[in-house]
Amino acid sequence: MFKRCAWLLLVLILASCARNKVDYTTESKLEKANQFYAAKKYSKAAVLYDEISFEKKSASSAFALMRLADSYFMMNKFTDARLKYIMMTSSYPDYPDIETAYFRIGVCYFQESMPAQYDQTETAQSIEAFRIFLDRFPASQYYQEALEYIRKAQKKIIEKKYYNGYIYYKMKDYSSALMYFKEITALGNTSEIDRKSLYYAARINLFHNKNDDAAVAWTSLKTRYPNSKETRKLAKFF
Repeated sequence: MFKRCAWLLLVLILASCARNKVDYTTESKLEKANQFYAAKKYSKAAVLYDEISFEKKSASSAFALMRLADSYFMMNKFTDARLKYIMMTSSYPDYPDIETAYFRIGVCYFQESMPAQYDQTETAQSIEAFRIFLDRFPASQYYQEALEYIRKAQKKIIEKKYYNGYIYYKMKDYSSALMYFKEITALGNTSEIDRKSLYYAARINLFHNKNDDAAVAWTSLKTRYPNSKETRKLAKFF
């Protein structure tokens, strides 16, 4: 008798739960996700946007995928954001705001990149991503910002070349060092890296008794940076 009553009670509880169960439709999930997003609760929003983005038959799937990428971006989860933006560009190329996805792919790569003394693969990928963006959207509101990111990325790559050259210089592998320093100085940029590269290029050429090449580096150094300590250090050789 007791077991029968317990079983009936369980049936009644389950029936009650079924009647009171909330039916989370795509529309209700999207509304809740948007509320979380507006409140800057990006982690909670991402969970719901992720669910909606997999509902391929839903008209909201493209919007949800874009917002999912945006949520990761706002949380500084740049690798996750980049992968979703890339998915966005391949799955929904005609999405109204697709230019933002292309732009932020470049931003994500740049944010993922290592400091200048380390590998710069992501930095190079960011430049390529921004160039694709600029080609596709020459009138974009992000155009100037993309150019600035490219300049910053190129600067990091130049810094990496300087670090490579300096390491070879300290290792006394002067031919390898000179290769990197010459790449930098050939750009003609006025910067600390250019100044130091000219200085070390002159020293290496002096060491190898290549006085003409040393003089070329010295002349550039003296012309661009007449009052620098590097110029004063080398003055006694010329």
